[in-house]
Amino acid sequence: MQETNQYKEHHLKVGVIAVWLAFAGQAMAASSLPGLGEDDSPWNVHTTYENHTVHRENAGLAKFRNTLQAEFDKRLGNDWTLQGTLRGTWDGVYRMNSDEYGKNAGGPVTIQNSGYAALPPVPTNAGTPLNLPNVPFGGGINNPIATALGLPPTNAFGFDLTRNPNQGMRVLGDRWHATEGGVGFGVPVRPCDYDKRGCKDFGGYGDKKLSELEAPEFNDRLDFIREVYTKKTFHLDGGEQLFVKVGKQQVVWGRTDLFRVLDVINPVDYSRNNIYDELSDIRIPMWIAQAEYRMGASDSMQDRNFQVVWNFDKFRPSNLGQCGTPNVMLDAGCLFRSMSNLWDNGGTVANFANGGTVATDFGPHQAGIRNVYLPEWSLSNTQLGVKYEGVSKDGLSFSLNALTYRSQLPSLRAINGNGTINPFTGVNGNTTPPYAGTPVSNLIAFDVHFPRVNLVGGSMDLQLEDLGAAVRLEAALTEGEEFANTARSQLYSKNNVFRSVIGVDRPTFIPLISTSTATLISAQLFYQHIFDHELRDGPLGRVGMPDWEDNYLGTLMIKGFLKNGTVSPQVVLARDFKAKAFAVAPQVEWNVSNDLKLTLGANYKGANGDEHYKFDDCRSCNPYGPFTNYAAGQPIGQSFGLGGVEPLGRFRAGPIGTAFKENDIYFKLNYKF
Repeated sequence: MQETNQYKEHHLKVGVIAVWLAFAGQAMAASSLPGLGEDDSPWNVHTTYENHTVHRENAGLAKFRNTLQAEFDKRLGNDWTLQGTLRGTWDGVYRMNSDEYGKNAGGPVTIQNSGYAALPPVPTNAGTPLNLPNVPFGGGINNPIATALGLPPTNAFGFDLTRNPNQGMRVLGDRWHATEGGVGFGVPVRPCDYDKRGCKDFGGYGDKKLSELEAPEFNDRLDFIREVYTKKTFHLDGGEQLFVKVGKQQVVWGRTDLFRVLDVINPVDYSRNNIYDELSDIRIPMWIAQAEYRMGASDSMQDRNFQVVWNFDKFRPSNLGQCGTPNVMLDAGCLFRSMSNLWDNGGTVANFANGGTVATDFGPHQAGIRNVYLPEWSLSNTQLGVKYEGVSKDGLSFSLNALTYRSQLPSLRAINGNGTINPFTGVNGNTTPPYAGTPVSNLIAFDVHFPRVNLVGGSMDLQLEDLGAAVRLEAALTEGEEFANTARSQLYSKNNVFRSVIGVDRPTFIPLISTSTATLISAQLFYQHIFDHELRDGPLGRVGMPDWEDNYLGTLMIKGFLKNGTVSPQVVLARDFKAKAFAVAPQVEWNVSNDLKLTLGANYKGANGDEHYKFDDCRSCNPYGPFTNYAAGQPIGQSFGLGGVEPLGRFRAGPIGTAFKENDIYFKLNYKF
């Protein structure tokens, strides 16, 4: 999807050109571009091998990742420097545990049918009777059954089991919750060269074959070139400097761990290890040009810098993980694949018909995800940021930030009657009195978009000398983000969002850990507020936005240093307060030598049930009256709030709640050559 407003595009072009000419013109007039081979300095290369092995409760081997990384740098001519990082990964889990994550993953599934006791034993497409508490995929209401119940013979219920067989599947969300009377789908979980069902490109994931999952860096975006850039500092009049850095790189604005507030220039690869790897390892480097005008001191400031960042790379969202792989952030990749398969091939949906109690076989093009609109490259689709950074006379460090960018998370927008089939009639739209001609609304059929977002924010670092602690503050206000919203016709709304974090770092002597070395204690409290949040009570449940209007998330890290710093035990705790979920991650790191490091750790998660995750799933949204009415005279598109955990409960559970059954123990070996 591209911006089409010509004025905006022209305005952005002029602005970008003006900024870069202002910064670079004077410097480039005095110094030439980099010269290769004009400096006899050697190449500096540092190579590291890492094995990361994970065993997951109930799943077995969840990672056998082998990473070879080479960092290099060289001085070029005219005081330019070339730096880069190459990284290649091979994860053996897809072959070593293929029954869980590879070509043999999944199997036949059954779908909950909670109204079975009142149903007749009529045969279904699966060859089983309808009156079972759990029916096989393809064993729900089909065309003949719907016709016998009084629907038009042209109804489009049912799907082709030869195209969409009951094999290689799991039930959506079964890793973290039961269906419990809500909706549920079968989701294919095998790599896309073994099972193409539901495979779509969601921006670097969702359509990957086995070899691409095993070695994710070797793709058409050349991710094995993790970073490669040139940089130089130009010395200007009056002692000022202009620092320029151009190439594939990470630009770090924030200072937080695990979660991000300002640090949103680069997307993140959550498929590598969910939120638990260092951000420096999971940020996705982009082709970026940055210039930093270093103004130095003034009468009121110790230091001042002004930075311009232009991300001119083709858009790329965060990688949330492909369904069937060990790390699927929010279980979103499985929702996307199940919904994509539902659109393409149809499928059985749990507890849908007859007031949300009977498993129903939907046909193609009735519900699900139709298209994914990834922004094509254009100047208007590039991303631009500016930052002013300073240090006051009394040592207070701060920054003011602004960024216009594309959302790195997908937004699902209901397409309603646009190309969809009414399963009750077999034709498009509402054609049955008294709703004939009424536009379809609140239909669970979607296109995926990545809207433009504008951000303003800032950060501050200060020292509390009396307490011996350092305090980190960040805050950001965004405009343009989109959230699921069952109170709106297209099932989403645009909302401004405020996010902030306060972090405190303090070295503390804890005799229980060490009597000679201070232990680092680092605590963070994240806060998020969604403006104009919509939530109301319907006759059957809550309707509106599943995301919490106000949410708090806290982290605590305690890290000790023993044996002259060669042994480092630590524990990280995280608590999502509204989700009522937590994570505990103890580990011990041992630097055996300057070249060899061993790490043993675990990651345990827990949650206080899932009842508070249940939310309106639009079974009662009434897109096709009178067939979907829950009460006489119910308007088209008015939800009564019937709900379950799927699909929107994941936004209430968050990244910890949706993974609370993924308890891991891991071992890392890191060797520097």
